[in-house]
Amino acid sequence: MKKDLDADEAQKAADARKAEIVKAKSLNLSTLPDEDLLELIRQDNETAFRTLVDRHVDRGYAVAYRILRNASDAEDVVQDAFLQVWTRRAVWQAGRARFSTWLYRVISNRCIDLLRRPRIETMETLPELEDDRSDQMQSLARQEASDLLQEAMGKLPDQQRIALVFSYTENLSNGEIAEIMETSISAVEALLKRGRQKLRHLLRNTGGEILSTFTKY
Repeated sequence: MKKDLDADEAQKAADARKAEIVKAKSLNLSTLPDEDLLELIRQDNETAFRTLVDRHVDRGYAVAYRILRNASDAEDVVQDAFLQVWTRRAVWQAGRARFSTWLYRVISNRCIDLLRRPRIETMETLPELEDDRSDQMQSLARQEASDLLQEAMGKLPDQQRIALVFSYTENLSNGEIAEIMETSISAVEALLKRGRQKLRHLLRNTGGEILSTFTKY
């Protein structure tokens, strides 16, 4: 009987502490770390959820877009990821992984699912040319280089592409990438090495400027 009373008192104390967090910090949620926001989200705090989305949505979209190279699909992936945050808020376990790690993992896994489905490629509309021919040529050259690199990235195996995106565009360490991809650091190193070798092969006839990015590895 005493144990039951002690458990009840402990639960009441925990509930009171959570209520104090909501009352004291809800006016300035943007300063809270992700873990505190997630605790508030567990308590159905929609403002905390919007704060978390605002904090991570841009980088999440950038990662999805670089993997998929499709704006609409990237938006869908990020929306699905954050929908999981809200619908599964009651089962979130603090301390198991950083939120950003979990988010990148969900996004990359969903991207792989989309990459493996049959799809129809569409031609994108070319931008209008500017009057200044010098600026125009420089812009076209940069766009061409970017397009060549993106095209080459699109030919990499999914795991290699994802590892390179996290390494080059997000500047994550191999350890962080391994945690996101749920693999070992040595496996990430192998993915990056093979990915760079494949890119060198694909880009060797497209110009030295792009290729030089990968020759030092």
